[in-house]
Amino acid sequence: MSAKKVTITEVAKHAGVSVSTVSMVLGNKGRISTDTIEKVNGAVEELGYIRNRAAANLRSGVGEIIGLILKDISDPYYAEVASGISEEIERQGFMLFLAQSGDSQEKFEKCLLTMARQGVGGIAFCPVDESQPFNLENLQQYDLPLVCIARAPVYKQVDYVGPDNMSAAKLATEHLIRQGHRRIAYIGGASHSLCRAERIGGYCSTLLQFGLPFRPEWVVECGKSQSSAAQAVEQLLSAQPQVTAMLCHHSSTALGAVYGVHRAGRSIGKDQFIGQQVSVIGFDDVEEAELTEPSLTFVNFNAREMGRQAARRLISQFGRRNSETYSLILPPKLIIRESA
Repeated sequence: MSAKKVTITEVAKHAGVSVSTVSMVLGNKGRISTDTIEKVNGAVEELGYIRNRAAANLRSGVGEIIGLILKDISDPYYAEVASGISEEIERQGFMLFLAQSGDSQEKFEKCLLTMARQGVGGIAFCPVDESQPFNLENLQQYDLPLVCIARAPVYKQVDYVGPDNMSAAKLATEHLIRQGHRRIAYIGGASHSLCRAERIGGYCSTLLQFGLPFRPEWVVECGKSQSSAAQAVEQLLSAQPQVTAMLCHHSSTALGAVYGVHRAGRSIGKDQFIGQQVSVIGFDDVEEAELTEPSLTFVNFNAREMGRQAARRLISQFGRRNSETYSLILPPKLIIRESA
């Protein structure tokens, strides 16, 4: 049997003060004597009163909890973002309220509103679809700090922390070209993805910079799963055997490419002239990259640092909102291993 919930009226009666006095003590407002504060806090402790933190947060304007909405918390990239945010906000005395939206825009917007109504201090989020911004009007009444953590900029009116996708693709493509590759493919991602568009832009501009042609048939869409990537790579190499290197849009795409290359009767490595090897570079490094044979080269963004920076931005906005939109773009790093 559950115990009866203690009310603020009972606390006031036990302490011998008014309900408004209890409310001011709990909200840390008004001029209240030390003796009265001790009486109220004593009554709270003796009766086991549970303060309504959400309501108090809404009244004070600053919540003790920071919201984070991710598309897929099982994705290594998003897991690192969550770890970075959690580390930073806990260091500064806050707690994390985590939600997963999946691929549903409706669920994403519901998560936003639910967190706002619960009195969170701010919300960091990764959008469901980079090409489908949400309506900010429903959130305006809460006046919450927001930070978008994404693979590409989406909302001009919302603070943003994200990667430099174009530079990442340029870095990877130039690395392959300097190794002697002239027939480089791009595998993975969806045509509506802004992140993919930025990376392909960097890939194309680097090809042109070095006087190499852009071949549309070497740019292949596929699902995010390893099996989809394996099938796409096998089909590409069977139809376009002259391809000697590839950029892989997701970490899972790079891992799946390993199987696709082998199914096409090729091997993975840096030597494009002997043994018909194919060089592979992925984006967003994962632990499995060092476990494959050979180990996989990646262009990486520090997703954990991305999370930390987003948390700092949210917390810095508490009580002193700035009108100018903030944007932080993190540079890429090439992690060279055996595959390229």
